[in-house]
Amino acid sequence: MKKNNLYLPIALLASGIALATSCAPKEKEVEVEPIDETFAVQTEQLLINVDTLYTEFDNPWGMTWLPDGRMLVTEKEGEVLIFKDDKYTGEKIQGLPEVWAQGQSGLLDITVHPKFDENGWIYISYGKPMPDSTSATTIMRFKLEGNNAVSQEELIQSVPAWKGGRHLGSRIVFDNDGYLYYSSGERGDTPTNAQDLTNSHGKIHRIHDDGRIPTDNPFVDTEGAVASIWTYGNRNPQGLYFDKENNKLFETEHGPQGGDELNLIEKGKNYGWPVITWGIDYDDTPVSDIQEKEGMEQPLTYYVPSIATAGMTMVTSDKYPAWKGDILIGALAKMHINRVDMNGAVTGNQEVMLQDIGRVRQVSQSPDGYIYAITQGTGLLVKLIPIR
Repeated sequence: MKKNNLYLPIALLASGIALATSCAPKEKEVEVEPIDETFAVQTEQLLINVDTLYTEFDNPWGMTWLPDGRMLVTEKEGEVLIFKDDKYTGEKIQGLPEVWAQGQSGLLDITVHPKFDENGWIYISYGKPMPDSTSATTIMRFKLEGNNAVSQEELIQSVPAWKGGRHLGSRIVFDNDGYLYYSSGERGDTPTNAQDLTNSHGKIHRIHDDGRIPTDNPFVDTEGAVASIWTYGNRNPQGLYFDKENNKLFETEHGPQGGDELNLIEKGKNYGWPVITWGIDYDDTPVSDIQEKEGMEQPLTYYVPSIATAGMTMVTSDKYPAWKGDILIGALAKMHINRVDMNGAVTGNQEVMLQDIGRVRQVSQSPDGYIYAITQGTGLLVKLIPIR
């Protein structure tokens, strides 16, 4: 874990954005301290304070909350840090499996079961080390006994295992019926994996919470197909969000140079990579000479140049009335939070927020309705406090 006590190299953080602590009430009947707006950030629709809660992450990846209020944040190198009341407790979950922490591989997403109060299950995705210097995007679950990960169960692996540390995905979400969806990247050096139903790579997968394959998955009766596949043609999906109110699954995925996508994910559909794309390859040559094809889905919106779309959430909280229903996407390369106006599954205007805050890996909404973000490079955990 790095120790970073240096000043944060962005204007909004260098100004010391935080909730004021020097405005203590002088009269006992005053219970709420006034908000110091000196360093507030004006977005297009809301004035917010950006409360910096932690500054020492190395490469954070995923976050989730337990019903007792504790927050868990994964570090790609294999740790899960425990926060309580917006402060790092100094504690970590012990006994987690070994991860393949190479390149984009490592300990990735984390989430709790929708019925955690009843069953205590916590789910993680990670790059599992395999023979011959290969790895596999893997989903497992465990329970907590104190801070120890016990009752560990590996549920599913993306197959076949693959060399290199590129494009593993991977996010985990549950839908309203308790099905688990996870994303798996196409592993980088073989883009056509995403079109091949005989492997798991470049796909969104759907399983039961215990790893069983649902009998109504779209390719369970297709000879040779991986039965967990829900959609295919997805390049490297590092954002996944299930909209419970409207029963819709949204995804963000990285393009090459340009062509990052926000998609509505629907059963059995083909999202095109690498047959169609709005991006070009890293050597400036075309990946494909077409951007549209019958039978392949178009994104809700795409990004040229790439912003490097990462984790995402939808604002459902009444604390941010002007943003309610909008999608927030972390941008790695462009180092901001991208807000997308949403009308159902139709995208509208977009806003770049908190430019240069760092490589935003994930944006999440807490159970009590606040927006949090974690960043790489600047190593931050921040909380967005709405003012007006």
